[in-house]
Amino acid sequence: MSFLSRIMVLKSKAHFSAGGNNRPSDGVNVTIQGTRKKSASQAKNRVAIVIASFGIVYAVIGGRLVQYGIAQPETVSSIGRADNLMASRPDILDRNGEILATDIRTVSLYAEPHKIVDADEAVERLATVLPDLNAREIYNKLKSKSRFQWLRRQLTPKQQSEILALGIPGVGFRPEKRRFYPGGPTAAHILGHVNIDNRGVAGMERYIDSQGLADLAAIGMTSDAKLEPVKLSIDVRVQNIVRDVIDAGMKNFQAIAAGAVVLDVNTGEVLAMASVPDYDPNKPVEGAEEGWMNRMSNGTFEMGSTFKTFTIAMGLDSGKVTLNDSFDATAPIRIGGFTIKDFHGKRRVLTVPEIFQYSSNIGTAKIADLVGIPGHKEFLTRIGLLSKLPTELPEVKTPSQPREWKKINSITISFGHGVSTTPLQTAVAGAALVNGGKLIPPTFLPRTQEQASELATAVVKKSTSEDMRFLLRWNGIAGSGKRALVPGFNVGGKTGTADKVVNGRYASDLNFNAFLAAFPIDNPKYIVLTFIDAPKTGEGGGRTAGSNAAPMVRDIISRSAPLLGVEPKFGEDGSALLVSY
Repeated sequence: MSFLSRIMVLKSKAHFSAGGNNRPSDGVNVTIQGTRKKSASQAKNRVAIVIASFGIVYAVIGGRLVQYGIAQPETVSSIGRADNLMASRPDILDRNGEILATDIRTVSLYAEPHKIVDADEAVERLATVLPDLNAREIYNKLKSKSRFQWLRRQLTPKQQSEILALGIPGVGFRPEKRRFYPGGPTAAHILGHVNIDNRGVAGMERYIDSQGLADLAAIGMTSDAKLEPVKLSIDVRVQNIVRDVIDAGMKNFQAIAAGAVVLDVNTGEVLAMASVPDYDPNKPVEGAEEGWMNRMSNGTFEMGSTFKTFTIAMGLDSGKVTLNDSFDATAPIRIGGFTIKDFHGKRRVLTVPEIFQYSSNIGTAKIADLVGIPGHKEFLTRIGLLSKLPTELPEVKTPSQPREWKKINSITISFGHGVSTTPLQTAVAGAALVNGGKLIPPTFLPRTQEQASELATAVVKKSTSEDMRFLLRWNGIAGSGKRALVPGFNVGGKTGTADKVVNGRYASDLNFNAFLAAFPIDNPKYIVLTFIDAPKTGEGGGRTAGSNAAPMVRDIISRSAPLLGVEPKFGEDGSALLVSY
């Protein structure tokens, strides 16, 4: 019963009592006064609650205003802090933990066409910030009947800030991830790159996706949890040296391309690999097709006289040839309308070490002929030079060889013409000749020597490997590898100068040069292979491998050997110690 209803009842009772000659009792007066006091108290409480509520609201508003007032005025980005935006791809690290690739936060510009008031005006205003905008394309997007349109992906913070200041209705920003490569082009062909949606399309980025990341993303199973980094076998310090040396070599020797690899002979780990021209994976479109081409693993070339290393190893391993044998290199070989002769012929009988030292085509051809066509083909297959190289990198090309091996094919292949392989493949086969005879698949991921032993295949005898180490060192001292020598590091190697194939014909004025080296040759730890395509000059004015590919090996070893933990060997008088056999 309300307060007013109670008063009416009390009045009625008082009137009834008066009609009966009765006076109102003192109890009624007390009840009325108590009710009034209670109502006044409740009203005061309500007013106090309202005042307190308003006070709290104003305090919160005031606090927020103070917070905004002390914030940095230039902070206009809507992107969250880096630690609040989890990477959608794992970081890629080198073998020492240095970051090679990571995700960074960015934003992309979008529009909701149904909210655009004036498409013409919106395009004009956006063009003031994005001058390279395709006005017609953006206009069509803004006038479309869709409810969402991308206008520009991956803006810079400055671009976002300036577009925000334009205040265009119906235009907004969506946080995204962008792949960032701190080294730029340093390891471009190993790392590869991603597309606009942060999916790997080349190199190890593509390999990572092939291991399940792309499938998870396709079905929406990716999470915001930070992914475990992927560590590579690459040493970014050595990688930087290799890339720097081949880039300088291409420019200094006026070539159209160059490349190099540093390979651990006992584990198969690729410590560094690069080819130029290359590209910046942060801006892959600017690389064009010329820069995207990874010539080390995805280009096949006739490797020239470096193949003599494998031909002589084949002869030694077959048991039909020893280091003490000699072959008559007095006259050229004429077969099938072709004449096989030596570049700098000695026109006499040559021992096996001399055949290697003087790079005799005639002597090498006679060794191949002694082994025979079936044995020749089987040996090159066994050592991995005729089949596709197994490794993680997606860009790997299959070697080419004659459909039918005839005697002329076997002879020309013996000195590096007629079979095209990748430079990386040649380095891997070279490692098997110096590490005791074990063919180990190359890897771009860390691998222990124990793990490598489980994958290794014995392809030549240990005695063959020992003989080849002697020949490589001998050629380094007395043969064409002199310009690859580094005092104290005992470098052994073999040059390869091949006439370049142009439109199916050999061009006598263009070379494809390579140098296959191992160091320290008394106990080899690393293979270094360099190539240079169509150089016009070299050290000393020549353009053969000894004057350009060999010096590139020298520069790589001299700069990287200390980083790889290889200690130079010097005598008491400070002179470099030579290996004795």
